[in-house]
Amino acid sequence: MFDIASGELLLVALVALLVIGPKDLPRVLRYVGQWVGKARRMAAHFRSGIDEMVRQSELEELEKKWASENERIMREHPPVREYDSLPPPETDAKPAAADSPKAEPQS
Repeated sequence: MFDIASGELLLVALVALLVIGPKDLPRVLRYVGQWVGKARRMAAHFRSGIDEMVRQSELEELEKKWASENERIMREHPPVREYDSLPPPETDAKPAAADSPKAEPQS
């Protein structure tokens, strides 16, 4: 984003040393470091908010697409009831009692 070469950084440090002085320079650098940290945290928070909004928008678009695709598929292939697809039951001429074993009397 900002392209600062090492020569430019050295020039800024030399000017800061001459203007601020060696006594107050550490305190000023600490203050500048805190400010840069706050700016980076704010930028990261802003970026994450934007990313979340984009993600939500993409999810909404996908949900709409999936709903329309699901509707199309359901129109083309209507659901089949389970008992409609079963074969008709076979009828046996034997009575139900003939199939079961006879119980022996207990003495």
